[in-house]
Amino acid sequence: MKIFPLFAFLSLAALTACNDYEFEAYYRDLPFSMERVSRPSIPAQRVCLTDFGAVGDGITLNTDAFAAAFAKLEAMGGGHLDVPEGVWLTGPVELKSNTDLHLAFGAVVRFATDPSLYPIIKTSFEGLDTRRCTSPLSALDAHDISITGNGVFDGGGDAWRPLKKSKVTASVWKQKVASGGVLNEKGDIWYPDEDYLVAERTANMNVPDPSLPDEAVKRFLRPVLVSLRGCTNVLLEGCTYQNSPAWNLHPMLCTNLIIKGVTVRNPAWSQNGDGIDIESCTNTLLIDSSFDCGDDGICIKSGKDEDGRRRGVPCKGLLVDGCTVYHGHGGFVVGSEMSGGVCDVKIAGCRFLGTDVGLRFKSCRGRGGVVENIWISDIVMTDIVAEGLLFDLHYGGKSALEAAEDGDQPDLGQYTVDETTPSFRDIHIRNVRCDGAGRAIYINGLPEMPVKNISLEDCFFRAKKGAEIHRAEGITQERVEIIAQ
Repeated sequence: MKIFPLFAFLSLAALTACNDYEFEAYYRDLPFSMERVSRPSIPAQRVCLTDFGAVGDGITLNTDAFAAAFAKLEAMGGGHLDVPEGVWLTGPVELKSNTDLHLAFGAVVRFATDPSLYPIIKTSFEGLDTRRCTSPLSALDAHDISITGNGVFDGGGDAWRPLKKSKVTASVWKQKVASGGVLNEKGDIWYPDEDYLVAERTANMNVPDPSLPDEAVKRFLRPVLVSLRGCTNVLLEGCTYQNSPAWNLHPMLCTNLIIKGVTVRNPAWSQNGDGIDIESCTNTLLIDSSFDCGDDGICIKSGKDEDGRRRGVPCKGLLVDGCTVYHGHGGFVVGSEMSGGVCDVKIAGCRFLGTDVGLRFKSCRGRGGVVENIWISDIVMTDIVAEGLLFDLHYGGKSALEAAEDGDQPDLGQYTVDETTPSFRDIHIRNVRCDGAGRAIYINGLPEMPVKNISLEDCFFRAKKGAEIHRAEGITQERVEIIAQ
């Protein structure tokens, strides 16, 4: 048996020591052109949340104090809002341009779960233009903003999300049912209220029937924890984001974005509990962060179907380095909402430990969009439940495990290639070590649009099953070893 050595990951911080630009090492030998990202420019002046009457006792609602603090900073031309140690209960918080929200060690911002605090707005979720509740933490069309420090943001997601009985232990299920809410007819899914159940019955995925009144679908329209839309010069550094009602971090249509050293965690059973979804963003650096969540870990998107094609903004210029994903449907994921396209992406030096899939590419007919020029290297994966590497162009909205359990079969009819046909091509994968998986590699392209030009070099997979490739062209392998056992 051929033995591949573990990769020696050289500290990129050490490589930058002699360079004035903080992130220069991440751009070294980059196989595509990408502008250097930079930290936002924020004035040095500071205010403290307690200056505005806030009380960190976990009981007092501090929504007005946060709003007053940001209004003060805005009037001052910007600056830093310091949140000291304590538990700060609040409704939604909106960042303003030229401001930093800084959480001290021991500071917990706990978002209240009363739906009346979260107005319904027009936004985008899962790639579709729709309505959702205002996010607990948000910014819209802002510039030079940051969230920094060592504190915790808790989204109170348990009160918003449905729960499947099959995903939790008997004791957790018993406790949830006893807390209130309602069950579906089969008694195997818990919902926070009857209106949620009614909304789900009539919804198209997560888009509710437009005839239903806003107040009746509030719980169903559960928000992402952090929504950053149309922002420029953004930094998220050092905090923990947890227990989101839906996705945790969702930057969309942002430019010059840095996510560094954050911790993101949701319960393994959390519905739509993605770690981070980077959507239609330009020039993004995601480094040294960890994700442990109930859906995809690091996910790249650009809109869904007609809504995504109409927006027409790709996710372009993305560097992911030094990140770890624990539980999740996928470690690094592209799609399935990629109708605006994804290109010029490099992911290196990451670890996926126990995810359902390691490297996951997914889409289906109707999406359109092109995913290309993706460079993946120096990845270590262990105990992957399903595939180490997966391309699935017949994605049906289920996790890889659920699709396998249900015996889903692809539609192999020959369809006309048009703007609704997704395309995945020119993806380069090298120095990947996967020790333990259900299946090493599975590629499942469309008859009318095969997966094209995928190169694998210096890779090792140990799995229960080997490689299975359908409807693919230009798949090359150099020094690839697969041990099926």
